[in-house]
Amino acid sequence: MDQVLEKLRSATENSPYKGRLYLVGGIVRDKFLGTPSDEDIDLVLEGDAAELAHFLRERGIAEHRPVVYARFGTAMIMVDGRQVELVGARKESYDKSSRKPFTQPGTLRDDIRRRDFTINTLLENLHTGEVLDLTGKGRQDIADKIIRTPVDPIVTFADDPLRMLRAVRFSSRFDFKIDDETYAAIKSCAHRLSIVSEERIKDEFVKILINPGAVCGLEMLRETGLLVEFAPELAAMHGITQNIYHIYDVWTHTLKTLESISAESGIILRLAALMHDSGKVETKTVDPDGSVHFYNHQLVSAEIARKIMRRLKFSNSQISDVEFIILMHLRVGEYDRQWSDAAVRRLIREAEHHLNDLILLTEADKAAANTQMPSVNIEAFRKHVARVRANLAGQRITSPLDGREIIELLGIEPGPNVGAVKAYLEQEIVEGNLLPGDKANARKSAMSKFGTQLE
Repeated sequence: MDQVLEKLRSATENSPYKGRLYLVGGIVRDKFLGTPSDEDIDLVLEGDAAELAHFLRERGIAEHRPVVYARFGTAMIMVDGRQVELVGARKESYDKSSRKPFTQPGTLRDDIRRRDFTINTLLENLHTGEVLDLTGKGRQDIADKIIRTPVDPIVTFADDPLRMLRAVRFSSRFDFKIDDETYAAIKSCAHRLSIVSEERIKDEFVKILINPGAVCGLEMLRETGLLVEFAPELAAMHGITQNIYHIYDVWTHTLKTLESISAESGIILRLAALMHDSGKVETKTVDPDGSVHFYNHQLVSAEIARKIMRRLKFSNSQISDVEFIILMHLRVGEYDRQWSDAAVRRLIREAEHHLNDLILLTEADKAAANTQMPSVNIEAFRKHVARVRANLAGQRITSPLDGREIIELLGIEPGPNVGAVKAYLEQEIVEGNLLPGDKANARKSAMSKFGTQLE
C-alpha cells in the first residue's frame, strides 16, 4: 500500500496535480481507526479523472491502459497489482427508478456531500498529508463510533438504497452505532431496496455474514425491514416458538447457532447455519397434547436455501454445498455409542469433505438449544470417526476398480451397470468386507456378485 502511494506521489510531484489530489474513503478512515486497510485506493480531484489516468499511464506507473467511465467522471488504473480509482469531484442527481446517477463536475465539498457516511468523507492530501473534514463530523464520528450520512439520510438512501445495507455492514463490522435519524431513515426507505440488483445485495449480505459482528448485523437487517425485502423466508423465523429441546424461538436460535461458528469457517458454513432451520416455519405442527414437531424441516430448509441463493445469484456450486449441509445437518446429532464402524463409515462416505462442517454445525446447533436435554456426545463421535479413518489408512471410500477395469473384468458396455458395480464395491468397504484400494478382492467380489447377472 505505502509503495503504491509513494509511486503516485512521486509521479505527480512536479506536475500541475501536486497538492490537488486527495485520498478519500476507507483508506483514510482505517488510518484514523488505527487498523490495516485492505480497501482499494480512491483518489479525488477537482478536475478530469480520465486526464489524470492517462497522465499516470504516460509516467509509467499504470500497468495497463486506463479504464474510463465517462458518464460517472471516474477512471481506474492498476499500480503494482493494486486497484486505484480516480474520481473527478462531482455533483450527482438520481432518477427514482435507478441507482445510476446523473453527474456534473463539482467541488470537493460537492463530492463529499454525495458520499455514503461521514466516516468515509475525510480527505487526505496525497502530497502534504493534510486532512480535510469538510462535513465537520468525520473525525468525531470515527472517535464516537457513529454511522451517519453527510446529508439528510432520506436523501442519501433514496438516491442509492444499497447504502442502507452498507450502513448495517459498517455498523456490525466496526461495532459502531447507527445514529437514530439514520436508523429511522433506513426503516422508512427499506422498500427502496427493490431497485438494487440481486448481485449487489448479495455482495453486501455476504460481507455482513462473514464478519465477526454478523449476528448484530442480521438483527439490524431484520429490525429495519431490509431482510424481508430480499429474504422474507429468513425474516419469517422471528417469533416461531419451538419445543422442549429449545429455549429460543427459531430466529434467536439461528443467531445463537451462527454466533458459535467462527467467521474463519467460511461463507458456505455460515450460510448453512443461517438457513438450517428456515423450514421450521412451514413444518411446525402441534399435537393435541401440546407437543411441537418440525417433521422433515431439513428438506424444506434446503429448498428455501436454494430459492434464496438462486434469487441472490450465488453460484451453482455454492448453492449445492449449502443445500447438502442443510439436508445432512441432523445426521451427526443422531450419533450414539451404539453406532457400528459401518454406520460411521457410511456417514463419512455420504458427508465426504463436508463432514467437519456438519460436526461444527451440530456443535453450534446444540449449544444454541436447551442444554439441559440429552444431546449427542460430539467428542465421542470425533474419536469414533478418527478410529474408523485410521483403519481406512487415509484412503477415501471409493471403488477400488475404475470404470475401465470393471468393463474389462465383466465384459460389459459403458453405462449404468458400471455405476451399479462401483456402488456395490463402495458399500462393501462401508460394511467392512473390503479394504480401500484392494483391487484383487474387489475383482473377486464383483465377479461373485455380477459375473453372470450383467451378461
